Amino acid sequence: MTARLPHTVRSDARDNRARILDAARAVFGEEGLSAPMRTVARHAGVGPATLYRHFPTKRDLIVETFAEQRRACHAVVRDALADSDPWHGFGSLVEGIFELHAHSRGFADAFMTAFPEAMDFTADRERTLRAVAELARRAKETGQLRPGFVIDDLMLMLMAHRGVQDAPRAARLPASRRFAAYVIEAFRAVPETGPLPPAPRLRAAERQEWGAV
Repeated sequence: MTARLPHTVRSDARDNRARILDAARAVFGEEGLSAPMRTVARHAGVGPATLYRHFPTKRDLIVETFAEQRRACHAVVRDALADSDPWHGFGSLVEGIFELHAHSRGFADAFMTAFPEAMDFTADRERTLRAVAELARRAKETGQLRPGFVIDDLMLMLMAHRGVQDAPRAARLPASRRFAAYVIEAFRAVPETGPLPPAPRLRAAERQEWGAV
């Protein structure tokens, strides 16, 4: 029994770490990065000491919690830059970033560096904005992007997009996709009147979730 004890301890530690990360994704995803560490610990079913043993600082926890989203963000940027059609690449980058933000309030906070604990995400944001700048340059050269577009325009739209998190959970992704479509159309040099993604049923969702009449 004694010989098996170290293995058992390591297994318990791995289980605790996994529960903490699952809890952090849920808590930060719904409440944002302002959620306290004790809420994550309670959600994971572990004590604060166990949480801090695995993640000594909130920054450590945030970086590990959103590792998958950061990899997805890198992939969105890489694929957009590799697109032979600059306008399509520009649009796919906007859609991809919006969708990542719609799935998690915490990742949106970290990407926008709204909290000091998220400073490790600065490089991700700057990499994405450099990609936007390059795609914007290419798309302007083809005449597809409005000549007056500047990077701050996209940051403004990302700030507005954070309001999607206030919608009922089931409506967030559809709302994000429709908003992204409007944003892309607003940036287009010559607007088109093609179909938009389906509109989210926000009022119906509100009646269901909040009991509104």
